[in-house]
Amino acid sequence: MASLSIRNVQKRYGALDILKGVDIDVGDGEFLVLVGPSGCGKSTLLNMIAGLDDISAGEIAIDGRRVNELHPKDRDIAMVFQSYALYPNMSVRQNIAFGMEMRGVPKPERERAIGQVAKLLQIEPMLDRKPSQLSGGQRQRVAMGRALVRNPKVFLFDEPLSNLDAKLRVEMRTEIKKLHQRLGATIVYVTHDQIEAMTLATRIAVMRGGELQQLGTPHEIYTRPNNVFVAGFMGSPAMNLIPALVSGGDGGPMVRFSTLDGGAGLALGADLARRVRPGQEVLLGLRPECFSDLGDEHSRGLPTFACTVELTEPTGADLLAMLTLGGVETVARLRPDAAVHPGASAVFAVDMTKAVLFDPASGVRI
Repeated sequence: MASLSIRNVQKRYGALDILKGVDIDVGDGEFLVLVGPSGCGKSTLLNMIAGLDDISAGEIAIDGRRVNELHPKDRDIAMVFQSYALYPNMSVRQNIAFGMEMRGVPKPERERAIGQVAKLLQIEPMLDRKPSQLSGGQRQRVAMGRALVRNPKVFLFDEPLSNLDAKLRVEMRTEIKKLHQRLGATIVYVTHDQIEAMTLATRIAVMRGGELQQLGTPHEIYTRPNNVFVAGFMGSPAMNLIPALVSGGDGGPMVRFSTLDGGAGLALGADLARRVRPGQEVLLGLRPECFSDLGDEHSRGLPTFACTVELTEPTGADLLAMLTLGGVETVARLRPDAAVHPGASAVFAVDMTKAVLFDPASGVRI
């Protein structure tokens, strides 16, 4: 496997800037996920790494070697596409072997590689079937097998699970993660699904409008988003972003919402308190799981507030309660048997140690 270096990479179509200078270093054996909304440039960047699209400016290097001018076949990469791209008239065995055959790999070596990959992906009983006789998940395994037999320096995945149903996506996500752990492969993976990004990646690159918004571990992205876009895009439900005003208090600075009873406030932790001043307007970022009802043992010792519950959504594993704080809809993730009811007032505790503050004007984390 190998490292990958992306230096100030730009892509332009005439006067239209698709990528506006992206810098990312991918370590040997790392699983990097490029995530963002449609049109953010993530697939364009992947195609430039693969050599399927020209680079307008900047440099891409694989294992320290500049590849800007290299043909895709000379970059020692393998790509798994969203559409599987299997030959319908060939068997699974022939589909996996096709690339090796074109490169003149001797038949005994081809058979050995097919056997190893088929065992790894658990597709041994399917080797003589045609793609039309396989399920979507099985076809994706075959597409992965065709990439694996090449033993490339870098694997590139372009939204490989988006054609699968919800259950199969979860199963294949697990298989891809297991595969990475077994092989220690260097992988760059494109998706618009933030759940896939959070569960698969060793690091995530969040993109928007051709620019890198944040690069970090899933934990860093989730708990310390750089700006309101990352905060709102990553997480399901998304982070609550509540307009608030910083004020003084006996115990130090606190934030107040106009919709809280009596204008009550929530005290800020020492770290956040040092970064703000009384009278400052902020956006308070709270993940849904920061809230708890008073029947939850995790609520002990936490600041509380009273609020009317507008709607509840039982999901089985937990209960989502919709509140209005600071004039915006706010989601609280509670235990499944929480005693809260639509239209009734309830007291909630909030873990302010997990709060994040943003500047309302720039959207950047304070």
